[in-house]
Amino acid sequence: MNWHTTFGAAAQAGSSSLWQPGGRSALADVLGREWDVLVIGGGITGAGILLEAARRGLSVLLVEQRDFAWGTSSRSSKLVHGGLRYLKEGKFGLTRESVHEREALLRDAAGLVVPQSFAFGDYPGRKPGRTAFLIGLALYDLMAGKRARQRHYVGRDEFLGLAPNIDGEGLRGGMCYADAKTDDARLVMRVLQEAQALGGVAVNYVSVQGLLRDGVTVKGATVRDELSGAHYTVPAKVVISATGAWADRLRPLEHGNPPRDGVAAPGHKPGAADGHRLRPLRGSHLVLPHWRLPLAQAVSLMHPADGRPVFAFPWEGVTLVGTTDVDHRDDMSFEASITRAELDYLLAALRSQFPQLDLGEADIVATYAGVRPVIDSGQADPSKETREHALWLEHGLLTVTGGKLTTFRVIALDALRKAAPLLPQWRASLDLRPVFSAPARLPHVKGLPAGQGERLPGRYGALAADVIACAHDGELAEIPGTASIWAQLRWAARHESVQRLDDLLLRRLRIGIQLRGGGAAILPQVRAICQPELGWSDARWEAEQAAYLALWRKHYSIPQP
Repeated sequence: MNWHTTFGAAAQAGSSSLWQPGGRSALADVLGREWDVLVIGGGITGAGILLEAARRGLSVLLVEQRDFAWGTSSRSSKLVHGGLRYLKEGKFGLTRESVHEREALLRDAAGLVVPQSFAFGDYPGRKPGRTAFLIGLALYDLMAGKRARQRHYVGRDEFLGLAPNIDGEGLRGGMCYADAKTDDARLVMRVLQEAQALGGVAVNYVSVQGLLRDGVTVKGATVRDELSGAHYTVPAKVVISATGAWADRLRPLEHGNPPRDGVAAPGHKPGAADGHRLRPLRGSHLVLPHWRLPLAQAVSLMHPADGRPVFAFPWEGVTLVGTTDVDHRDDMSFEASITRAELDYLLAALRSQFPQLDLGEADIVATYAGVRPVIDSGQADPSKETREHALWLEHGLLTVTGGKLTTFRVIALDALRKAAPLLPQWRASLDLRPVFSAPARLPHVKGLPAGQGERLPGRYGALAADVIACAHDGELAEIPGTASIWAQLRWAARHESVQRLDDLLLRRLRIGIQLRGGGAAILPQVRAICQPELGWSDARWEAEQAAYLALWRKHYSIPQP
């Protein structure tokens, strides 16, 4: 069996199967091949490496022990930005790199990465002041290569029109500037889709159990299919760990200290071999109905307790509020969750900035928390840790961690440069190329809601027309309370390697954080569409639904006092 024929034919024929449950019968053949590159980790960094390697002629396999984008890459703040605070810290290189990548994503992923205007209120004593802020914004735009002014100052009345219900006491006006936002999990899926079309292969629910060596040099990995329990040996010329905040779980394998139950062996000090160390930081968020916190702009707030920036902005039919930045000391084997203290902290910011709305717990639709892979530089304040990425090459195992969602393409190319000496026969330019191939324009489709003509090509590229074509009667309508159409559920169940119900509702679509109760009220409609596509029995569906709702209550709802 030829792996490219099996998994590349779908892309060549205009279909998308990343990996289907029935397709796992071919897993032994795929995992038994020798690959140029084995990527471990199915978040945005791993997906980016898969894409950039595949488009440069390497045979490359990605394995993810849970679901694609399960970790940080579905739990980010959903912002694609340069990071104004990095200017204040003097990190001009990181800011320049980030704004360049933001502009590339706005150009190449239109409809998935979209502009978002920000408003920052000008109050007496609030830092940075008007002059300093506008100077910083001018530099921000200059780095992005913007000729037109993207920033401007507006008076009090106009600012209140842009951000209704905001605290007007002492308000003098405000600064406005432009950044961008995205659906982070869908961005990962789009990158994986593009990589597959170029011959890359990505498989979820396959975990790494150990590393293969030729002498002391890593030359592959032993893996386990988490669905069947079967074990495989995967030879590879280069192994790249793109496991983000979980990177120190794999590095002990290289140093001869195998993890026990996913935790580093006693006595192992993460990063001790070379002085590098990760500092997992948790960022938690609230999701509110758009009607309770109606915003046309993203609003940057300063927390009344400590002056940290907090934001609120419209996203996919809801309003997102975030984020915290605290050390995550919980077991990394489990999903991160917001704590009661973090929820109270974010609510305090909202009540201070929007006092007349009287926002409270009853207004919260859902919560979510992600763990950021941050390099520990010893800062007392977690918010001051660098967001730059790092690469560590140790006896053939290349670890890539840190960085930002926005700069995934740059991180991927840096990883391939670092890996190039391990691939002496490989010659390829590592210059920046367009993030995605240009998607085909959708023709006018009767019954398709306004805006979907750009939104769907952004999420599915050249396959957007196929998503529409799979729709049954009524499935081009938007799911109430979201910006997604019902046909996306059918497409995901049929083509996007859904192995668990939470894969579908938390990552392929974002129903689990957009609708109260994780979307429990519409599960009968979801079942009618997806159960036949997934081939699940009634017993399997009932079990999956019970597990999903229990997961949602534990990790995506309001924590108990």
